[in-house]
Amino acid sequence: MAAHQVLLLLTGTLLAALLTLGLSLQRRWWAGVGRAPHHVLFFLVCAALTVSAGLAWRAGAAAWALLPALILLLSMPRTRPGRADHWQRALACAAAFLTGTLIAWGAPGR
Repeated sequence: MAAHQVLLLLTGTLLAALLTLGLSLQRRWWAGVGRAPHHVLFFLVCAALTVSAGLAWRAGAAAWALLPALILLLSMPRTRPGRADHWQRALACAAAFLTGTLIAWGAPGR
C-alpha cells in the first residue's frame, strides 16, 4: 500500500470522526464537550487531506481529484454552525472526499 493510500485511510477516519462529533454537537448529545475537539479535528482533516494530495501527486496518482474536498473544507468557516448551510457543506465535503479518494487511490496512469 502506498503512502498516499495509507494517509487517505487515516484522513477518512478523521473525517468520519469530525462528522460524527459535529452531528453530536448539532443534536446536543454531547453538550458538555464543547467545540474545541471539533475544531482540532477540522484542522487535522485539513492538514491530512493536504498532505494526502501532495503524496498522491508525488506518487503520480490523480491528486487533482482531492482538490474539491479540500476547497469545500477550507470554505467551511464561511458557514454558520447550527445552520443548514454548515451541515450541507460538511456532507458535500464528505461526498467529494469519497469520490476523490476513489479516483486518487488507483495506480498512476489509471
